[in-house]
Amino acid sequence: MKRLMRTALSNGLALLAFSVIGTALLAGTYSLTLNTIAHSEQAKQQALLAQTLPEGSFDNDLTQEAAPLPADRLLGNKKASQAYLARKNGQASGVVLEVTAPDGYAGEIGLLVGILADGRIGGVRVVRHKETPGLGDYIEIKKNPWIRQFDGLSLSNPTTEQWKVQKDGGRFDYLAGATVTPRAVVKAVNKALQYFELHQAELLAKAKE
Repeated sequence: MKRLMRTALSNGLALLAFSVIGTALLAGTYSLTLNTIAHSEQAKQQALLAQTLPEGSFDNDLTQEAAPLPADRLLGNKKASQAYLARKNGQASGVVLEVTAPDGYAGEIGLLVGILADGRIGGVRVVRHKETPGLGDYIEIKKNPWIRQFDGLSLSNPTTEQWKVQKDGGRFDYLAGATVTPRAVVKAVNKALQYFELHQAELLAKAKE
């Protein structure tokens, strides 16, 4: 009887030890994996942000210069978002805004809109969407250069009437059969420029702090 109890106790202690060791290994692996994923996501974000401003137009880490922005209809965001402030030799050179086009064909389209201090667009990139693969997803830079149409434009160039897709009488190209998607993006970018014009002094002042 005593031998059975000792055996049971021994087996129980062994199981407990294995459980503790296993839990510790899993926790360690999770921690290492989590850090790796976090670094990977940060690297992707840095790369995407950098694409929205001309090369050489800033020399700071944009991810370290994020400033919170309240929800605003011109940004299309229902919740607070971020503005990434760009500096060149310590001087404000631009800002990258998180923007949402709420009226995409399959839902919201998340954008990053880079705007230089003089109001010109440095670049636009899509960060999330649910548009139809092979049809509306040409707004992604890796699939089509369509998004580059915005580079160098401003609120006054083109004119207000021209800030539309060609089908609606504007200047922006689109692919046949997928008009809703580019229409939503064009509208969102134009509104982002309107937001910048209204808050330019405030945004660039933050970049000088």
